[in-house]
Order: sequence, then structure tokens, then C-alpha cells
Amino acid sequence: MKKLLGLLLVTAMALPMNAAVLDNVDVIGEIEAIGAENNLGQNGANGAASRVMAGLSAELTEDVTANVQFVYNNQWDGSTQGNSLNKYQDDIYLAEANIALANLFDCFELTVGRQFYGDENSAVLYFGPRHGYMAALDAPVTSLDAAKLTYSDDFKAVTLIAGRTQLFSNLLPTSADGAKFFGADIRLNLTDMVKAQVYGYALKDEAWGNDEEYQGFYGAKVSLTPEAGLLSVEYARSHDGNRLIKESHDNDYLVKVDGSLNMDAFTPRAAFIYQKEAVSEFGAYAPGLVYGKTRFGANPYEALDNARIFNVGVDYAWEKWTFALDGFAFQDRTAQHEATWEADLTATYQHNENVDLFAGIGYAKLGGPAEGDKAFNQSDATVWQAGLNVKF
Repeated sequence: MKKLLGLLLVTAMALPMNAAVLDNVDVIGEIEAIGAENNLGQNGANGAASRVMAGLSAELTEDVTANVQFVYNNQWDGSTQGNSLNKYQDDIYLAEANIALANLFDCFELTVGRQFYGDENSAVLYFGPRHGYMAALDAPVTSLDAAKLTYSDDFKAVTLIAGRTQLFSNLLPTSADGAKFFGADIRLNLTDMVKAQVYGYALKDEAWGNDEEYQGFYGAKVSLTPEAGLLSVEYARSHDGNRLIKESHDNDYLVKVDGSLNMDAFTPRAAFIYQKEAVSEFGAYAPGLVYGKTRFGANPYEALDNARIFNVGVDYAWEKWTFALDGFAFQDRTAQHEATWEADLTATYQHNENVDLFAGIGYAKLGGPAEGDKAFNQSDATVWQAGLNVKF
């Protein structure tokens, strides 16, 4: 604890002691707590847990902002009862520490340091906190130690990023802990209704100890966004080898299609996901409260591995409430086994723009073999949960 207090004291003394800086310091963070029960026997997915993220965002001078954020995860199992402050210090880790320069050369934005990156609903790439289910609170908040450069205007946004993934080998199973990471993301507003995205990322770690030093993936996404709804199609493909991009006839790939209609209070939705093997270990999309968010919640990419998934649902908005009813069909990608069916009902109450309360129940009926990574241990599986999220 003395080390942490000393660090905060040195940081405070290092800040320019003028009112302009102190007036532009904001406290940032969020608190999320969830209680859940299930009959799957999944570790970290029963009982209750909370995650506290807290830090500071300071505008040091014009167009220069510094961000620092710490994270504390806590399972409500009584294991921390009686711990000293030093033990709590060991459980707190730094998830974000960067400096951001806006209007660099009048056209760029540069972020250097530990940072979040990607879209939380992405099936292939997201570094940051995940929300809305128990396993997300049990897993660490991932981030990148990187430099990110972005150029954007009304037509395009081009992002280049290079750095390293964090060392989470003892917390989150992945083959790319501490690997060099670099890539590019290009987003285009082709028309008012048509948007396109092209991306590519690669990782390299000499510790892998083989000739296939590079791993990564690339893809493209096209979205149609009329007032009536949304239609998007995404294709992603993995690559690995002793060259930056090495193609073969059997590279892993993923296809994801999403659609929705805006019908006043009702929003019907549908999605289809098809994946051969595992394109990426860094996606956060977890389909289904039972199957994706509980069965494979800490590692959502496993839920998509060699699977084809159908989803139909509808949202209903009423005052501060949003109710969602979803149906899923999970099957191996070649349809060699009977599908596992799942039905979810969730409700969200938006207390204000920064506070959400939510609850949900999911039921799944097992199909296919009784054993294997894609199977449940029971002929049926039930998950229910309730929680809240407060952003500040």
C-alpha cells in the first residue's frame, strides 16, 4: 500500500501546479455488480461479483490529455475477508495509462501508452472491459501497450496501431500473451447509408519457437444503415506463417451477418455466424446468456470455434425499460449433430444516462453428443442473473 500511495504522491507532485490543469481533471470509471446462478458448474459464473474501474482524465494543455485507470475485480465468496491493505494492492492492476494528442499536424490523433482498442461487440478484436454477464467480471480487463495513430474526415477514418499485448498468461488462456501486435483499420462512409471497413492485424512472438512466427487475421465489413434498420456482413480470415501474410487453402475463416428493423417501439433482429476453426482469440462477442456468456464466457472465441449459429430476437422499448427476447440455434459448422436450442429473456432499466439495472434468464436444450467442448453436462441448462452498471 505504501508503494501505491508513494506513486500517487509522486504523480501529484509531477503535475504542473496551476489551476488550469486542476480545473480540467475528471474522475473516470465505472462500477458493475452481478449476481448469477446456473446449473452448468462453471467456475466464476455462480454467486456474485463486482468490478470497479477508477482513474483520472486530465487535459494537461491544449489538445493533450492524459488518462489513467485502475481495476479491481472481486468475487463475493468471502476469500478476501481479513486481508490486509497490501493484499488488496496486489489485486489492483493498471488497465489504462496513456497520453492522447489531438489535432497533431492539424490532421492526426495520436494515443501512446496502455489503452483499450476495438468494438466490444466484435467477434475478432476487442481490448477493454466486457459487460453484462458474470464471466466478464471474473476475467481481467485486457488492453494494449501501443501507439495508435488516426486520421479521419467526413469520408474516412484510417487507424494504424503497433505495440504489445499484455502478459495475462496466468489469468486468461491465450497463445499470444506479450506478443508484438500491429495492424491497420480503414473505415469509409461510402454514402449516407453505406459504410465499409477493412482491417488487418498480425502478432509475432519469438517465444513461440517455430518457423511460423506470424499469426493474425484480416477482414472486411459492409453495413447498410437506412432509417428502417441495419444490415451488415463481415468476413474475416486468419493467417500464420513465416511471412507477414501467408495464404493457404485451409485458413480459418468467419462469416457474420446481422440485420434489424426499426418499428417504433419494436426492433426485430436476426444474426448468423459461421466459423471454421478459430480466426482470433481476441473477440468479445458472446452469443447467448447460457451458451456464449456462461459456458464459454471467459473465452468467448471458443463459442464460435467450428460453429454455425442462428439468432432471431426482438427488442421492445417502453419508457426507461428495454425488454429483449432471443432464440438461438447452436450447431457444429458441418451440421453433423443436432442443434442446441436456447431462449433468453432480458430486461434493462435505464435509471439515467449513466446507470443501468438489468436482469435476465436463459434456458438451453442440449442437442448433439453428450461430451466434448461444445456440449453441456446436463440435458438442459438454465442461467439467471441480475446486476447494475454505474458509469462516471
